[in-house]
Amino acid sequence: MSKFKKSTSKNVGSINTASLPDIVFMLLFFFMTVTVLREVELKINVNLPDATEGKKLEKKSLASFIYIGLPVEQLVATFGSEPKIQLNDSFKEVPDIQDFIAQERESLDETDRPKMLVSLKIDRDISMGVVIDVKQALRQANALKIMYANNPVDIIALR
Repeated sequence: MSKFKKSTSKNVGSINTASLPDIVFMLLFFFMTVTVLREVELKINVNLPDATEGKKLEKKSLASFIYIGLPVEQLVATFGSEPKIQLNDSFKEVPDIQDFIAQERESLDETDRPKMLVSLKIDRDISMGVVIDVKQALRQANALKIMYANNPVDIIALR
């Protein structure tokens, strides 16, 4: 007779799922904080010009975007077919640019305000008269750091 009995049937225990909701909610909060949603709905057509050289924007949070172009087809009946300036989600005129820059500056930290950059996304077929007016308004608002957005072109394709 042996002291230890061998059990012939081994039951596998059930998996504990008590922490599963915690893990799911942690993943949900992680993706909610990391996901960047589209900030601006474009109401104009912007066909950016091509460029062989350019510099990538390092901190997108420091940039304020001004879009210049023709309205999309759905809005041509309402706003006409003249070039429009879009600041955030609405069409504005040149005098409104100074207020826009002031609001954008106020939304930044005090340490980041001198680093503020204005990115101009301009359709390639827009006349320079509108662009010059926008640049004059930016100069009056003391927004002197300006970047022109473009489409990168492969250098190999140019040869």
